[in-house]
Amino acid sequence: MRYAIVIDKTDNNYGAWAPDLPGCVAVGDTVEEVQRLMQEAIEMHLAGMREDGDPIPPPVAQVQYVDVAA
Repeated sequence: MRYAIVIDKTDNNYGAWAPDLPGCVAVGDTVEEVQRLMQEAIEMHLAGMREDGDPIPPPVAQVQYVDVAA
């Protein structure tokens, strides 16, 4: 499966979350690190859902960009 993630830059690091998986988050020092940690977090999140007998939500979030005048 392929889940969308959102990566935010903060003053000190990067945070990421998955819109389709509430509560699944990661923090890292670089974009590359937070992407890797987010992949691991999603894998662990889904494994926990399977263990609990919860249904795995399908990935439905989409990422789009819009152009606006600055």
